[in-house]
This record gives sequence, C-alpha cells and structure tokens, in this order.
Amino acid sequence: MQSAKKIVVLDGFTLNPGDLTWNGLQSLGECSIYDRTAPDLVLERAAKSGIILTNKTVLDRPVIEMLPDMKYIGVMATGYNVVDLDAARERGIPVTNVPKYGTQSVAQMVFALLLEMTQQVAHHAQTVRNGHWSKNPDFCYWDYPLIELDGLTLGIIGFGSIGQTVAKIAQAFGMKVLAYDINQIQTGYPAINFTDMNTIFRDSDVVSLHCPLTAESEGLINTYRLSLMKKTAYLINTGRGPLVNESDLANALNSGKIAGAALDVLQVEPPPPDNPLLSAKNCFITPHIAWATRASRSRLLNIVVDNIRAYLVGEYKNVVNGV
Repeated sequence: MQSAKKIVVLDGFTLNPGDLTWNGLQSLGECSIYDRTAPDLVLERAAKSGIILTNKTVLDRPVIEMLPDMKYIGVMATGYNVVDLDAARERGIPVTNVPKYGTQSVAQMVFALLLEMTQQVAHHAQTVRNGHWSKNPDFCYWDYPLIELDGLTLGIIGFGSIGQTVAKIAQAFGMKVLAYDINQIQTGYPAINFTDMNTIFRDSDVVSLHCPLTAESEGLINTYRLSLMKKTAYLINTGRGPLVNESDLANALNSGKIAGAALDVLQVEPPPPDNPLLSAKNCFITPHIAWATRASRSRLLNIVVDNIRAYLVGEYKNVVNGV
C-alpha cells in the first residue's frame, strides 16, 4: 500500500471558486492549493510534491523532468493536452483525467446557445428594458426572425456521451438528428441517421461539435466545410476551440454564408482582442462555461478525489497515458 503523498493543486480556482469544499482532497494528505500558477512558479510550487493536480497549467517534458518527487499527475478536466504524456510514461508517472462529469451540463449549454440564436432572448429582453415595448403601438414585436426547432435537422459531429445526450434533447424538441462518429457508433439508435461528415454539413440546419481534438480534427471547421452549409444554418461548438478555423468562420459569418455561430470555446483562452470572431456578425461567444455548473464541478472534484484515493491503495482509475 502506498503512503499518502503531499498534494499540490496548481490552478484550483475555476473548479472551486469558493462554493465547493476541498475537504475530500485534504483528507488524503497534506495539501497546498493555489488559485492560479504562472509558468515561472510551477517548479517552486510543485517541488517535493508526489501528487500534482492541474487544470490548464502546463506540465511539459522539461517541467516533468525537473520534478523528481512527482509520482502522480491528475488533470482536473477531461482533456489532458496540457500534460506531456510520453514524458510522464517514461518515468512511470500515471496521468489521470475526469471523463463524463459534465455531460448533462454541456448538453444543456448547447441548447441554451441554440435557443439564444433562434429566439434572440437576451436581445429582446434588453429592448424591453430600453423601453421599446412601452413605446410600441402593438401588443408584441420582434426585430429578428424567430425560428422553431421542431422539424429542423441537427447534425452532431462526435457521438460520445455528450453527443448522445444532445441527440436525446434534440429529439424532445422534435428535431431530426444526423450523426457522425469516427468509431462508427450506430447500434441502439434507430431514430438517428448516421452518415458521412459532408452530408451532415450539407443537410443540417444546426451543426454541433462534440468530437475530441486530434491532429485530424484540428481545423475541422474551415472554408470548405462552411461552404457546404446552408445559408440559414447555425454552428455550435462546446467541444474544443481548435476544431474551428476562426478566421474562416468569421469570414463565413460576415459574408452571410451561414446564419450564425455560438461558441463556448476558442483557440486561445482568454481570447486576444483581435480575435476576428469577437466582432463577427451573428456570433455568440460565452467564456468556456458549459462545464461550470455547480453540479458538474462537484462531480468533477469528487472524481478527482476518487482517482487519487484509488492510486494511494495501488489501483489506477481513469489513467490516460498507459502506465
């Protein structure tokens, strides 16, 4: 049985800004918890720690090689590209992640974004606050087209747990569902039409991205695929920012080649002021909050603790680097 290790959390604020408790983690050993850690402070803060937890703080090969006491890396998220998996594997260091904690919350966000684009809720509510309704001669008004989802087609790229949950919600709205997944998941979903990616872009009224970021999927949304979409179609990305070529999407929006886009993730976060999507037409951007409901973050933290608890008794859970 392995003894308890010193635990350091390099960037815990987004997971727990104060509405959750670290008690479960602190029960496993001596803990140092930092809201954020700048790159030049990683070595200092992680030194002599056996268990290192990160969300977005990078642990690359040079850092891993300069932390001889490190025995375990826990990524407090599903994506783990912030860690050099090969460098950790070479030292026998397991790297764990937290899968499926945010399925319901991310799926919910997809439809929050879609309904905002199709109903323009925030815009119309603001016009009421600005006095437009009080001055209007009619009992109602709208200055954007209002679009009903029933009968529209939703195309889902990536049919994992989130994509499957999005499909169920879409069907509850009366939408038809097309899906593409690299693993060709087709059984058990008789009401869903699995097809090729180009067909999804051509035939969908809404395309929602739920595929992992890989060398093949980076820049998936580009000028070519945007050219396949209907001019009335919408794009939603709650997956990974680099799935989208942002300049190509901005050009498509500004030229009216698609009706709108809603993004909860960007290539660089926070975005630089010159990101072309910040000023693109009919582009709704939220600050990477699909995962951030309290329920979702609570599940995430519980799984982080469970991963470490298993490791301390010689069991590995949710290991992503083959150790």
